[in-house]
Amino acid sequence: MQCRIDVAVMIGSGVPAGLRAMGRCVCWVVLLNGERRGTAFASRDEAEACKAAWLDQLKFEPGDRLH
Repeated sequence: MQCRIDVAVMIGSGVPAGLRAMGRCVCWVVLLNGERRGTAFASRDEAEACKAAWLDQLKFEPGDRLH
């Protein structure tokens, strides 16, 4: 099974209410094998940092396979 970690953008009604209340209409999330992990981020940089932490925690490079 291949492990895939991505950053995805959410727009409009997909943005959590807390961020929408702060005037945000866009947010970013981290996906692990297509499933959202953790919170929504107000910036892509924050989401990319979270992705890097996942990669470090799992000790995988993008495209590596799980055993």
